[in-house]
Amino acid sequence: MDDGSRLLTSQRVGPLLQAAVEHAGGELGQWKLDHVDTNPEQSTTATYRARVTWPWGQRSELLGVSARSGELLPNDRGAEVFADGEREVAVWLYPNDPDLPGLPRAAYPDQLAELFNAEGMLAQPVEADQLAVTMIGYRPRRRAVVEVVVRDTLEVFYIKVMRAKVFGDVLAKHRLLLDAGVLAPSVALVTPEHLMVTRALPGVSMAKAIFEPGDPCTAEQLIGVLDGMPPAVARLERRPPWSDAVAHYASMVTSAVPELGDDLAWAVERITSGLASCPPGEESTHGDFHEGQVRVDSGRIVGILDVDTIGPGRRADDLACLMAHLSTIQRMDASQEAKVRDLLARWVPVFDERVDPVELRLRTAAVVISLATGPYRGQETQWQASTAQMVKSAVALIRQVS
Repeated sequence: MDDGSRLLTSQRVGPLLQAAVEHAGGELGQWKLDHVDTNPEQSTTATYRARVTWPWGQRSELLGVSARSGELLPNDRGAEVFADGEREVAVWLYPNDPDLPGLPRAAYPDQLAELFNAEGMLAQPVEADQLAVTMIGYRPRRRAVVEVVVRDTLEVFYIKVMRAKVFGDVLAKHRLLLDAGVLAPSVALVTPEHLMVTRALPGVSMAKAIFEPGDPCTAEQLIGVLDGMPPAVARLERRPPWSDAVAHYASMVTSAVPELGDDLAWAVERITSGLASCPPGEESTHGDFHEGQVRVDSGRIVGILDVDTIGPGRRADDLACLMAHLSTIQRMDASQEAKVRDLLARWVPVFDERVDPVELRLRTAAVVISLATGPYRGQETQWQASTAQMVKSAVALIRQVS
């Protein structure tokens, strides 16, 4: 049986969505594909934006569907199960994600007000209308991040919604860095539903600051904040670098845009052979280091985010991740593109002094290929062109050192 991608990205999924909505007591109106995650030949999860008419009125809803090449797994049955011919699929109505039990509490202001008041999080009790709740990231069945702003005091919290199997590990990593004095978010609260509430760091995201006048920070500061992580990070469980999975990501991109297959096969071979002699590395690394993870203020770094992925590795992996993200920012105007090009032109020579330049470019190309899955997964406008441009960028990086 196939991985379900053909079903979940076609109109044939409509009757399954309709059955799920009717089972919940509603009537399905117009719907469209919102996000798709495919693990080729194994599974696919997709979400859909839909207009649903309920007995009390109409509302826009988000529905999720998971399909597998074989039988559904036990955790799939935490959702409603419906059949399409011989295939069973798991369907849920947001926020009732079967792998994120804390999401219903994190998604609604009334639930969060009750939680904050019960835990004495704020100086004064709050009502639901005093909390501005924004879902800033949702990866179905994997994770979610919610921003909560207390309107009266402008206090800001971020809630990580996690799967049970990763929660303890992520919490321990946060505490390890905080105990070592690293500028990571402080943990304000954890809950039995695997929610971790953190306080906002000072400054602004480097992703925003790069488009403001002046430099957001220096290349030396970026290397320094990574080198400042405690030695204990290098003794944690190893997370494979992005380059180890480049063939997997290339197959995902090829499935979506088959005409890119030859370039991707060439790139995978060059990356794999070029990095074959590199040892795993024993430096303390962030694991997913990019402009969205760095907080800056007045030209200096004041914090780092999303430390879930810290562990032993090679500094080139972290710097490659940053280079790849900066070089694939979407929807920039001409002045923004010029600003990013200027930063890279000045930063990359500094990175080349810290790590092997050939390794840096090969690892950057591998991260770019992983990012090339994004436009399709997010069903972005003109995603095919964006994907092709990313693959072209990865090939160009490899050609620099081939």
